[in-house]
Formats: sequence, C-alpha cells, structure tokens
Amino acid sequence: MIVVHHLENSRSQRVLWLLEELGVPYEVTRYARDPETMLAPAELRAVHPLGKSPVVTDGGVTVAESGAIVEYLVERYGGGRLIPPAGTPERLRYTYWLHYAEGSAMPPLLLMLVFTRVETAPMPFFAKPIARGIAGRVKRAFIEPQLKLHFDHLESELGRSVWFAGDEITAADVQMSFPIEAADARAGLGASGRPRLAAFLERIHARPAYRAALAKGGPYELMR
Repeated sequence: MIVVHHLENSRSQRVLWLLEELGVPYEVTRYARDPETMLAPAELRAVHPLGKSPVVTDGGVTVAESGAIVEYLVERYGGGRLIPPAGTPERLRYTYWLHYAEGSAMPPLLLMLVFTRVETAPMPFFAKPIARGIAGRVKRAFIEPQLKLHFDHLESELGRSVWFAGDEITAADVQMSFPIEAADARAGLGASGRPRLAAFLERIHARPAYRAALAKGGPYELMR
C-alpha cells in the first residue's frame, strides 16, 4: 500500500491529487507544521533524512521530491495515463513543465515569501527600517521582475493549448498546480491580468479527483 507522508499546506497535496486521478489506493500519514517556524516536524526525518514532504513509501521503496514522486507513480501505476506518448512534441513539453515547476517557477516564489517575512518579522525598532528597506529593494529590483517574467511566460504558454503539455490533462499539470496556486495566494492571478492562469486554477479545482484529494488531505491554505 502506498503511504503519502503528507505535511499540511504543502506540495504533498498534489501527490494526493495525482493518486486520485490515477485511481490508486493509498493511505495518508499527516504531519503538522511547527506553529512558530512553520517547518516540518522532526518526525519526518524517520521517513527521509531531510525531513521534508512530500515523501511516498510503497512497500520497501521510499521516494522523495515531488518531480521524482510524480514520475514514479505515473511509470508504475499510470498504464499510459496522464503522460503523452514518447517521441511526441507533447511529451517534450510534458518533461519541460514537470521540471520547470520546481526548478524555475518556485525559487522566486520562495524568495518572495522569505523577504516578505523579513519585512514583517519582529525585531528591535531601530533595525526595522533597515531590514524593511533592504527587503523592499530586493523585491522590487529582482524578485518582482522575475515573477512577472515567469508568469507572463506561463500565461502565454496556456494560449497554445488547454493544458500545459497539450489538449489533455497530464501529470505535468498536477506538478504545475502548486506554483500557480502559490502565486495566486500571494499575488492574485485574476487581478494581475492573467486570465488563462486563473482559468487553469478553476479547471483543476473543479475536478472530482482534486476535490477528493482535499477531502483526504485536510484543509489546504498556502502560506502568504
């Protein structure tokens, strides 16, 4: 039996969604974030040395990293579903988006989260103007232009086809869901002139498998 080691409000939610799309039975072991640091609990280190989520155990196999988990599940349990045929242009796009999600889209989003927290973190009064000034400059000079670059790219690419790899949903869309949801939570896609990305979110949120994954994974609210 597959066990998903599921950290609340995290990337592991999309692993539950993928399993629901595939119709594969699984169990969920839930972990709560530390209320002060918002980091994963130490118990996850018993599953994987880095103590991160998602992690999937399948019999004697342990798989970490979202992209590796997606590839493992689709290869082992997909039966050709949620992946375009090898050698097609759609397969190349699938591979690109599968890796782009964490390799390119998430770093600026993580930086935005970190520097926003710097601006609001408790600190001595005399340090606040300095910290906020530095954080604000970094956001304006680097992070915000990078986010615009990436999400303009995503908006344009969804003009080519309904889904990221073509006209049928694939596991690449599952992988891409987290950075787009994170961007929507922190910036608001609909309000920033990206209707295709907003429509993408509407489509995935309406899917029965997505809703079933939410029911099993529990409340899902991304950190801002």
